[in-house]
Amino acid sequence: MEPMKILLVGSGGREHALAWKLLQSPLCERLLVAPGNPGIAELGASHGGKAACVSIKADDVQGVLDLAVRESVGLVVCGPEAPLVAGLGDACRARGIPFFGPSKAAAEVEGSKNFAKGLMAKAGIPTAAYGTFSDVDAACAFIDRQPGNVVVKADGLCAGKGVEVTDSHDEAKAAVRRMLGDRIFGAAGAQVVIEERLTGRETSMLAICDGERFVLLDSSEDHKAIFDGDRGPNTGGMGAYCPSPLVSRELTAKIAETIFKPMVRALNEAGCKFQGLLYGGLILTPDRGPMVIEWNCRFGDPETQVVLSRLQDDLVPWFLGAANGRLPEGVLQFLPGTSVCVVLAAGGYPGKIQTGQGITGIPPVLSQDPSTSVLVFHAGTSVVDGQLVTAGGRVLGVTAVGTSLTEARARAYAAADAIAFDGKQLRRDIGLRA
Repeated sequence: MEPMKILLVGSGGREHALAWKLLQSPLCERLLVAPGNPGIAELGASHGGKAACVSIKADDVQGVLDLAVRESVGLVVCGPEAPLVAGLGDACRARGIPFFGPSKAAAEVEGSKNFAKGLMAKAGIPTAAYGTFSDVDAACAFIDRQPGNVVVKADGLCAGKGVEVTDSHDEAKAAVRRMLGDRIFGAAGAQVVIEERLTGRETSMLAICDGERFVLLDSSEDHKAIFDGDRGPNTGGMGAYCPSPLVSRELTAKIAETIFKPMVRALNEAGCKFQGLLYGGLILTPDRGPMVIEWNCRFGDPETQVVLSRLQDDLVPWFLGAANGRLPEGVLQFLPGTSVCVVLAAGGYPGKIQTGQGITGIPPVLSQDPSTSVLVFHAGTSVVDGQLVTAGGRVLGVTAVGTSLTEARARAYAAADAIAFDGKQLRRDIGLRA
């Protein structure tokens, strides 16, 4: 296999982690990132210009395609979900460009929660009972018929914020009125999925798929709520750790057999062969075993940061294998120990955020070896007049690997506390539920 140019699409912490990992591959001759971020630009500079950011928005399908053709890239890797749902994969494959990510049809597993629930129901995959509605009165009547509390989800893409876990029927009906009546999520909330509320610990499982076969990565646990103790509104994710202590080798095998295998088959049978990263958001119920909460069609954020920081294998052969429909044989190898990512968020997040705040205290550019350095992945930053400033809700993902969870947490929090910007928010309990 000859070294090649690789085009990575996206601009967040997930893409920074992917760029860091892809640059370690001898198969990566040069890495282009559209649009990238200041952390990725600094990473490219530290690699002698081997990586460069290109000012093309991730959801500019034609712009990304033109760049891939112009630069004769050998592989396109898409980070965020919106370009996948918009058909970036189809556009690249139509031009003969290997693409890591699902087709537009297969990306509906995330683009429409109703589509995903229908596939699971047909395939017998364990998931919560549900109903789908576009009418407020019908949705509220369904809620009244439920014996317990429910979860209300906007059907479409809402950047991880279209889910309300409710504690009463009145609260659930208020969520329905906000989504269907007030259209707080626009067209993404024109239809809602209402599910029974399951109890148990949540975990994330990621699988690289070639359309028929798949390989699972190590488990992780995300922390969605803004405040310690899982209190407050949901966010895109305030931190994560890997692996989950609840996911044993035996449980991993069960998840592969009862959840991922039938889902990959169901997508294939529906004419939506999935070639890319299939993310299963699971809940480990005490009486019914692992069940699916949601499917995503791409790497999670901040799960990517903790999973990739422990991954020993070269990603490029696996991404190319998925793109070409032929995964390599074997399984992925991970460093022993635990990784922890602590997200530093802007003031006001997840509501109206403060931007333009100067950032100081970030340690030197990322080392290739996560066991000897703290990895600070940029998520929402920009450079103004030579100064690094906040430019998004989630600003940085401070990630560390340790021989134990205690060591990884200590290293991550020491670095997080050294970084300063006005309004900085962080949770102090990332990983403590383990």
